[in-house]
Order: sequence, then C-alpha cells, then structure tokens
Amino acid sequence: MGRDDMRIVADRMVSTAGDTSDDAKADATTEAVGDPVEALRHDASGDLAAMDKKFLWHPFTHMKGWLDADPVIIDRAEGVYLYDTEGKRYLDAVSSVWANVHGHGHPMIDRAVREQLEKAAHTTLLGLSNPPAIRLARRLAEITPPGLSRVFYAGDGASAVEAALKMSFQYWRNKGGTYEKKKRFMSFTNGYHGDTLGAVSVGGIGLFHGIYKDLLRASIRLPYPYCYRCHLNLEYPDCRLRCADELEPVFERNQGEVAAVIMEPKVQGAAGMVVAPDGFTRRIRDLCTRYEVLLIADEVATGFGRTGKMFACDWEGVSPDIMCLGKGISGGYMALAATLATEEVFQAFLGDPWYEKTFFHGHTYAGNQLACAAGLAGLEVFSKENVLDALPGKAEILADALDGLKAMPHVGDVRRAGLMAGVELVADKGSKEPFDGSAGVGAKAALAMRKRGVFMRPLGDVLVLVLPLVIKEEEIRLAVNVVMGSVEEVTT
Repeated sequence: MGRDDMRIVADRMVSTAGDTSDDAKADATTEAVGDPVEALRHDASGDLAAMDKKFLWHPFTHMKGWLDADPVIIDRAEGVYLYDTEGKRYLDAVSSVWANVHGHGHPMIDRAVREQLEKAAHTTLLGLSNPPAIRLARRLAEITPPGLSRVFYAGDGASAVEAALKMSFQYWRNKGGTYEKKKRFMSFTNGYHGDTLGAVSVGGIGLFHGIYKDLLRASIRLPYPYCYRCHLNLEYPDCRLRCADELEPVFERNQGEVAAVIMEPKVQGAAGMVVAPDGFTRRIRDLCTRYEVLLIADEVATGFGRTGKMFACDWEGVSPDIMCLGKGISGGYMALAATLATEEVFQAFLGDPWYEKTFFHGHTYAGNQLACAAGLAGLEVFSKENVLDALPGKAEILADALDGLKAMPHVGDVRRAGLMAGVELVADKGSKEPFDGSAGVGAKAALAMRKRGVFMRPLGDVLVLVLPLVIKEEEIRLAVNVVMGSVEEVTT
C-alpha cells in the first residue's frame, strides 16, 4: 500500500471513529486490510493516469506524446464497445488491434474459460498434453485449407512466424542432399510479420524495421501489388497481373537456394490495408510449387473471418505449406497463436536418433488450456451463430458507407476486404502526393474520432477499420460517419 493509499485509509478510519456500528467497523477493517478490488474501484482515474505515465511503456507508442496527453484507460468492454474509467463509451473499430472477433464478453466464450479455470489454468505442452489443446488442434486442421494437418502452438503472431521460418529452414536441412542449400527466404515489400528478429528479417516496413538492419538476416524482397501506387504505373484489371509475371525470373534466378516465401494473402495489414488483386495469391502458390519453395501464409491478421471468408487463402483456393495464425484464434480473448504445417513437412522431422531431426523450438505457454478453451468456444460461435453467412451482407453495408468518402478532397484511396478497410489520406488527390509525415494527419484524425466515441489506430495517414464480426449495420455506418467527420475536421 502506497503513502497516498495509507493517507486515504487513515482519513476514512478517522471519519468512522465515532461510529461504533458493525458496518463502520467492517468498512474500516476492509480499508485497513486494503481490499484490492475496492482499492481499484476507489482509485481516481487521475491517479491511474499518473501511475501509467510513471510505470508503463506502451507498445508502438510515441511515449513523449503519451506523457503529454491524457490517456484513455479502459475499465470494461461489452460487445463492440469499450468503456473507460470515466464511463465514456467507444466503438472498438479496430477490434482491439484486429483480435476481437465475436465481441467483448461473449457468453459462450466467457463460460468456456470459467469452466476450464475450474480444472487447470496452465500446464506445459512439453512432454505432456491437455484436452483443450488437442481438441482445438483437430478443429483447426478441419477448417484450414486442405493439407494442413499438424498444429504447433505459440503465444502470439510473431512467435508463430518465428516457428514457421525455423520449421521451413530445418525441413530442407532434414531432407538432406542438395536441399541443404535452401537457406534463404523471399518476402514482400511493406510486409509485416511481427517484431521478433526473424519476423523483422522478413518484414518490409522501414519505419518499424530499418533501425534493426544490422541485427537481421536479409531476405530476397519481392514487390507486393499496391494498385493505388502501382510500381509499374499500370491499372488493374487491364494490367493482367504484370506484377506477378515479373516475379518468375526472381524465382528462377534463386532456384535451389530459397527455403520459403512468406506472404500476407489478400491483404497486407500494417502496410495500410493494401488489398492484392484477385489471382495474385494463387500465382505465388503456383510459383512456389514450380520451383520447390515452401509457401508460408501469414494469416495472423486476415484469419477467422476478417476478409469475409474464414481464411484469406480461401478466396483463391490456395493451400499453403505452412500457415501462421494468431489474434482472432482465441476470439481475441487470450494470447494464443499456431503454426500449421502439412503432413509432408511434419514427416521430415521424424528420425532416429531422437535428436537428429527434432524441432528444438517451443514456448512456455504454448497450448495454454484457458486460451485453447477460448479458441474452441470461438469456433463454436462461428458455427452456432452462422457468423460467416452474415459477413457478405455486412461487407456490402461497409462498402456502401465507404463510398461516401471517395469524393472527399483529401481521400486518395479507399480499399476493403470483408470488414477490413483502409482510407488513405493525401495532400493532393490528383497527384496522390502524401501529407508531410511530420504533420501527423492520420494521428489527428484518430484523435478526432476518439472524441466522437470511436477508437481507431491509424497506420501513418491511412485510417484503418477492422470491425468485429458481430457488428451491426447502424454501428458500421456510425464508424464510417465518424471517419468522414473527423477527416473533414483535420483536413479543412
């Protein structure tokens, strides 16, 4: 108990000193003991803000700006809304960083976690197993693209990517012979796969990754189609996917050296919701097959209904050799991720003696019971509430609402896949000239949205919507209307 807490307790005890009732004695005893729940309830939000600024270091946050501002402190959440300690409500327009799927506090998921908590919160998956991890692995193998049959658990998306990179590297090593030369990776410009060093090595966002270049293993960089700013100065669909055609010589040139290509199918999230044209993911799959390269599909952001199908790969019938899942895998409830592999990849890790081909990789909380129970319940929600069946209609509502933004003078591009959308703000619509980065236009728009009751994290000057799948029509239109009003406010 800190000094201020002790002073509050002392004052309260003095105020009840003349009251000898049982209730007064109980109140004084509770305060003296320091009931943590009551202490939290009585803590003024200003005190929490001061403690936040004194002790916390927030991820992906300009901390100097944070220390100069009034932080929003979320006390509870329900459905698609967040509630701060002052009681103000915010529409969670980014699904708590693309993770929440069925809304906060879904009764089926809540119940599953409580029931599991009565049995076990966590036991290791190293040398042991547990029912939720087994059952969730089976369900994931059933719903992911055909061929993915083995589930390797991790704690977050970056960890799932690290496992995929090491797995694909060792796969060729275990096969032996000339395959041992396959040690390099191909990745895409503006890709984002997490913040651990392996994931950063195959990432392509200079602002996030540039400072760490001396720590990284270089990958072969491929251009990802960014139709609004096409590097070939072509227009889709007249271009006939020339961006895919130019990749084959790169595969051919590096034949026999590349272990895997990693890509975000259909949507590059952190690049600003860049949506690839139809057919591009399939072309990459075909190139990987032709040149004996493993395809790693990073569906950490796009999985579990975000693009309108369960997985982005489903749009083009693509089956990767390895798939990375995270974020929505637990319904957005708990830290959980998974790397799925084909049986062919798995079989390459079997051999004698035991240490010769074993995959020496793992995480303490891999296959955590509570998280896996949440994941199982989340998949049950998909089934019982026909979530995927409702998505096309919601996606059309979002598309219709976003149409109103296209005529705005500083909206350069509006792109969408399912309930994921990006609104790119530009200084000049005709030339597509971006705003000066130091102006912080996207950040200002996000702040304006927050004041209007919608929480959104921009990606530079791209305003991002990643809506919970449970969202209703009026809430979709509210979110877009707030985007429109906020853009108008900060650009006029």
